[in-house]
Amino acid sequence: MNEFKARCKHLRREIMAMVAHARRGHIAPAFSLVEILAVLYDHIMRYNPADPTWPDRDRFILSKGHGCLAQYAVLADKGFFSRDLYPQFCAPDGILGGHPEEIVPGVEAPTGSLGHGLAIAVGFALAARMDQRDYRSFVVLGDGECGEGSVWEAAMAAAMHKLDNLIVLVDYNKYMSFGPVAEVCDVEPFADKWRAFGFAVAEADMTTDPLALKTILSDLPLTRGKPTAVICHTIKGYGVSYMHNNLAWHHKSRIEDAEIQDILDRLEQDHA
Repeated sequence: MNEFKARCKHLRREIMAMVAHARRGHIAPAFSLVEILAVLYDHIMRYNPADPTWPDRDRFILSKGHGCLAQYAVLADKGFFSRDLYPQFCAPDGILGGHPEEIVPGVEAPTGSLGHGLAIAVGFALAARMDQRDYRSFVVLGDGECGEGSVWEAAMAAAMHKLDNLIVLVDYNKYMSFGPVAEVCDVEPFADKWRAFGFAVAEADMTTDPLALKTILSDLPLTRGKPTAVICHTIKGYGVSYMHNNLAWHHKSRIEDAEIQDILDRLEQDHA
């Protein structure tokens, strides 16, 4: 666990290295994703950084594309591209946009127009079956995003086609860009909704026992003939105490050097 926590702290520092160049970004939404992506890329998914389009790779879609800083940090760490690209984050001539695009090695599809990622992942899962390949299709959704009707249309299709090679992970930090999910568009009873739509469901607390997600995903599918949904309980801005559930940090259009340094200092102090 100590090694895993150190790993996640490192990835948060990498996020801030990109922010330091752009002076902007969705920091809190990226911080809540770090443990989820660390488990997926370190322990679960099959991929080849030297050959990002390897036909037998597992497919990954970050449907909540505004959290892409976390994905970029992991992809660079795994060798999909060099840290030398960090200065390109949100630069007019750079490939590391404020939402991910497939021009970035390791990114499968452009996302961030919320509600579409699950449908893309369903398409990947169906394609694997049609091509008789054994790769899996992973997608991370935001909790606020689950207010979109298109999410549930895709969920119905996944269950109807018995896509047990599809794995949905929800970053359930319980805050949208402008308020608590429970006040804006309540998704509860959340696990029961996914079950009602034909999914096998598990839950993981990513702040107290993040490696439980590794255990859950190590034996897929959860149920033969059913797609899997894992509700990952997270904290928006996790890692820096004053950022926790603080909507002021959902997106920063201008951040100063002193603020960046303070975040780096707090990562050492706050994130045990």
